Amino acid sequence: MARHAQSRARTRLSRRSKAVSGLALSTLVGTALWAWPASGDDHNGGTDAKSTTSTTASGPDTPRTPVSAPKTAPNAAPNAPAGRPIPGLSDAARKRIPADSRQVLVVTGKGMDSFQSRVVLYTREEGGDGWEAGPAWPAHNAARGWTDDHRYGDLRSPIGVFPLTDAGGLLAAPEGTKLPYDRNGSFVADGTGVEGEPLAGAFDYVIAINYNREQGASPLDQRRPWGAAKGGGVWLHVDHDGPTQGCISLKPKVMRELLRTLDPGLHPVVVMGPADY
Repeated sequence: MARHAQSRARTRLSRRSKAVSGLALSTLVGTALWAWPASGDDHNGGTDAKSTTSTTASGPDTPRTPVSAPKTAPNAAPNAPAGRPIPGLSDAARKRIPADSRQVLVVTGKGMDSFQSRVVLYTREEGGDGWEAGPAWPAHNAARGWTDDHRYGDLRSPIGVFPLTDAGGLLAAPEGTKLPYDRNGSFVADGTGVEGEPLAGAFDYVIAINYNREQGASPLDQRRPWGAAKGGGVWLHVDHDGPTQGCISLKPKVMRELLRTLDPGLHPVVVMGPADY
């Protein structure tokens, strides 16, 4: 049985390596990101499937002067208060959490090059200084792990602290959803992912991560304040049982729970990166 398990593992690794290598080659000829939808840079026409029927127009935005450093949440409030801290974060990451945030979604990767993550939602009472942990959920991040200098098509998830202000999806918003929600037929994920898994349903529910995007717009909005080279379209979305191009993917039940729980009035943010970021 051990030999069979090792054989299956080698086969799976080979498939993943071939897929990533093939994608890298396609990128060199300018086609990869237009043929791969569910995981990161520019889903609406430049996504992470091997094939897609997305009807949303796309194309890189004209680079503009960054409104802030990519590792810092836009319009961040002063540092969060001291108290019972969120475990597993560096002091630098804790200091980037806005003081007015009372919901913090922590995405912890297993390692710098791993596409497996753990997600926990921490909450803080009004006027309180201690954080309470909710349940832990398994998740996937980008195929090549993490980076603190994300670039369009690098197959890594950006490290940082980012607000969560906008949501959407192919399906109607779950009852009780508080974030602004754009139900739109352009949330389409077709084809297969890195390991050959189907992507259908990956964009049934989406929460935009405010990395290189305009806050207050639909997740489909393609404006990139830091320029097209820094990528964009980084979302929380429905898991397709495989690594992503840059997003964080969670099971449908978890996405519905987050949509019902995340509250703009509590200024939710996501803190994402490898262990001990």
